[in-house]
Amino acid sequence: MSQQSFKTEVGQLLHLITHSLYTNKEIFLRELISNASDALDKLRYLTLTNDEFKSFNFEPRISIEFQEGDNPTLTLTDTGIGMSKEELVDNLGTIARSGTKNFMSSLSGDEQKDSQLIGQFGVGFYSCFMVADKVNVSTKKAGEDEAWFWTSDGQSGFEISKEVRKEPGTTITLHLNEEGKEFASRWRVESLVKKYSDHIDFPIFLTYDDIDYGKEGEEKSSTSKMDQINDAKAFWTRAKSDLKKKDYIEFYKSLSYEQTDPFDWIHYKAEGNLEFTLLFYIPKTASPDIYRTDYQAGVKLYVNRVFITDDDKELLPTWLRFVKGVIDSSDLPLNVSREILQQNRIMSKIKSNAVKKILDKLSDIAKDKDKYATFFDQFGRLIKEGVYQDFEHKDALINLLRFKSTTEDGLVSLKEYADRMDSEQKSIYYITGQNEISLRNSPLLEMYEKKNVEVLILDDEIDEIIISSVPKFDEKDLKSVNRSGAADDFSDDADKESEKSTKPVLKKMKKVLGDKVKDVKISNRLSDSPSCIVADENDPTAQMQEMMKSMGQTDLPEIKPILEINPKHEIVIKLQTMTKQKAFDDIALLLYEQALIQEGVKLKDPSGFVNRLNKVISKNL
Repeated sequence: MSQQSFKTEVGQLLHLITHSLYTNKEIFLRELISNASDALDKLRYLTLTNDEFKSFNFEPRISIEFQEGDNPTLTLTDTGIGMSKEELVDNLGTIARSGTKNFMSSLSGDEQKDSQLIGQFGVGFYSCFMVADKVNVSTKKAGEDEAWFWTSDGQSGFEISKEVRKEPGTTITLHLNEEGKEFASRWRVESLVKKYSDHIDFPIFLTYDDIDYGKEGEEKSSTSKMDQINDAKAFWTRAKSDLKKKDYIEFYKSLSYEQTDPFDWIHYKAEGNLEFTLLFYIPKTASPDIYRTDYQAGVKLYVNRVFITDDDKELLPTWLRFVKGVIDSSDLPLNVSREILQQNRIMSKIKSNAVKKILDKLSDIAKDKDKYATFFDQFGRLIKEGVYQDFEHKDALINLLRFKSTTEDGLVSLKEYADRMDSEQKSIYYITGQNEISLRNSPLLEMYEKKNVEVLILDDEIDEIIISSVPKFDEKDLKSVNRSGAADDFSDDADKESEKSTKPVLKKMKKVLGDKVKDVKISNRLSDSPSCIVADENDPTAQMQEMMKSMGQTDLPEIKPILEINPKHEIVIKLQTMTKQKAFDDIALLLYEQALIQEGVKLKDPSGFVNRLNKVISKNL
């Protein structure tokens, strides 16, 4: 028997599980039954699609036995696909799924939240060490000759040796500890299976001793019995009228390995030319890997209740990767491959219908502003991705967008904005940046506040990319106040007079600033501030440039901003009569630099800025 150590992250995980994470210890049985069901799914699929296994005598079942007394045990056996020696090491000696080493860094210290991560990261097997001080695993992979035995106390590591086993499948024996001995009980096991695993699409049998007692309570006889203790009917095939809220919640917890209730769900059955069933759940919180390229897909595909795949990211668009659930079709072939799925017309129709049903549900949720705000807080970024990626459903997704506003608390939709626009207002206005406080205090908003015009605050770093794909809403242009043209809607004859009187100052400032700016113009958007910078209509804004640089596009040509100055501001008025060239130069540069700072742009020469500022301060002391 070879002794091996757990990988570091497994050791840490086991310590956390046994000492702090799981407060609801009964979850371990749900985790083990779920793993057994997956193993049965995989073998059933092979017997239907792989010639090598078609003659295989497959009798799917999960069996549970227990032993009471001084050394209580609980044993769970499945007739599924089993594991090879390498799979034993990979699955039970390491955290197998790609990216799960980040599990430890995802822990928040909140016991309830952290316990949900166990299942999400595919490490539910280790929960059995909450109730056992020793675990044995006997397994034989279908199609292989050798069987293997794995054992561990959950602390020092694990041992693997050869095993004598005739049939494929896996048997897990838990040597229950003091806290786990309560699970060596017929009534405890039966109630837990009913609670968590009644929907499993394979029979679960419990073997127990049926004791006959005499009149005085003495034990007369004991007979070993075996009963099926679950319904063994695929949950999603049951009629909605037969299901209660608690049924949907328990199935979700089993499906997603989470302990919290789902946010909402969709159960839909299509009949006619195309027959399929959808059962989708929207979680309450985003999974830790949702923005990773190796995120775990949350939807399982079945064909006539036969499991096909749970790792195909083509079943739904990527922006819907937060959805968990099941697609079951009667029209797809059992041997459908990933490549066929991507090109299959039936799957394409199912996918389109699935997206529509989800969008309908989200639109319905959006009628409750507070409830939808909770959803958008967790998954709003993915809705924005959809606007950018999913042309087919773009209009519906645009209606689901929400933004902060200069005039309303909370989040607002484009429709809400458009409905309360003044009849004279020509466009929908927004400002982009990465800091909400800075944006709300931006000089770019001064004119809009003065005229009581609402401006949307887009402070998510991806907003500028997304909003560029929404040029119009309700026949109204969307305009960025970060750009020069947005203020043109409000220009009047007085602005033209101001431009004439300030023309000499503009000319001198252009000369001082040189190639630092694209132009220097009179601003009609400023009331309190002396200057601001904006982007030309066809140039990326300062925010967009910073984002592109952070994405590695370092070879971008330098794009110069437009400096706008306020002709009515005291500083600008005094510049018109200033005769000292050096002082004029310093003030012109300071107006430019302070505008950059307000836009969150890093100064190329901060020491020069400080020197100029100190000079101005010293002259006024």
